[in-house]
Amino acid sequence: MKAIIPAAGLGTRFLPATKCTPKELLPVLNKPVIQYVVEEALEPAGVDEVVLVNSHEKPQIEHYFSEDLELEGLLRKRGKDTFADLVKQAGSLPVSFVYQEQPLGLGHAIHCAADKMDGDPFFVLLGDYFVPDRQMCVRMADVSKAHGGCSVIAVAPVPEDQVSRYGIVGGTCIGSYDGCKLSDPEQEGAVWKLSGMVEKPEPKDAPSHLFIVGRYLLTPRLMELLATQEPGAGGEIQLTDSLVKLLSEEDIYALVVDPNEGCDTGTPAAWAATNARMALSDPEYAEAFKEALGTTQL
Repeated sequence: MKAIIPAAGLGTRFLPATKCTPKELLPVLNKPVIQYVVEEALEPAGVDEVVLVNSHEKPQIEHYFSEDLELEGLLRKRGKDTFADLVKQAGSLPVSFVYQEQPLGLGHAIHCAADKMDGDPFFVLLGDYFVPDRQMCVRMADVSKAHGGCSVIAVAPVPEDQVSRYGIVGGTCIGSYDGCKLSDPEQEGAVWKLSGMVEKPEPKDAPSHLFIVGRYLLTPRLMELLATQEPGAGGEIQLTDSLVKLLSEEDIYALVVDPNEGCDTGTPAAWAATNARMALSDPEYAEAFKEALGTTQL
């Protein structure tokens, strides 16, 4: 099984930094965002390759995931084996590349990897969000297996006054991931059988308060539907439009996750907050980070 990570965007929110450094290579502590996402994508059993959908304008990403024997050798010569091992690890991850020639939407980006999927189910992970413990996709795979290999998407609760900012799902809660009793059908661990999806509805029209997080496990039929998908909102080929079509043919399930389980890096403020969050949670960095801020009160 393979995972797809769309990474062809221009990163305009981070200009002028992204004029020379792709957004995906901005660091969170000592690793670029995209490496966290790749490592998360490889966590579920059976995933053996990550396909990055890149732009020809960002060759730095491909260089980052390539072997660098010269740098590795120089570091070892200087006795910096720990750093050499990190360089070797980044260059040995099972990553391949396809290219999106035009920015025609998320659905189009995903379909650019169609020839790599071999007619198998596949994951899609959006590249500006990562899950530090890497378990979200593992749980999604478990839900899919429990329901005959159906598609599964991750969703999370959002306040009512914010539903108009997201894609919202509708459906019925059919139980929980771990079999525990639920006090709220929208609480973490709930499993829903979906009946529809609405893009940015008004609060009064929203079928739930659950928004699509950016993690998908999809059947091969979805890739077939993307091949003939007409442009939708914004004149782009939208993944959500093909998901709605898929729902008319196949069951789709959703797993409710904690909205704080993942780390958002999609805006400069979110990226900075993620760096702080990761530093404070890492014993290697926490004390030095607080010292650098001039406080021990965090």
